[in-house]
Amino acid sequence: MTEDQVNRRKRLLYQSTHRGTKEADIIIGGFAREKLNSMSTEYLDQFEELLSVSDPDLMLWLNGQQEPDERFRTPVWELILKFNNKD
Repeated sequence: MTEDQVNRRKRLLYQSTHRGTKEADIIIGGFAREKLNSMSTEYLDQFEELLSVSDPDLMLWLNGQQEPDERFRTPVWELILKFNNKD
């Protein structure tokens, strides 16, 4: 892994664990801690785009109260949903 890749993962982890709401920090940050180091560049791109979404919107999507926009319905989104619903 190059230094740029390592730094990108560190930045994404920080952004994931400092979202602004405790719920999003737990869900998105927990997902990032578990999955970030094994993500491909394509998945990192998808995850980074999801991080641009506000916490209220993310939480509505995660709680099933609203559907995410089409552009956010990615394989990474599916992984986050599975992570959020694991026992």
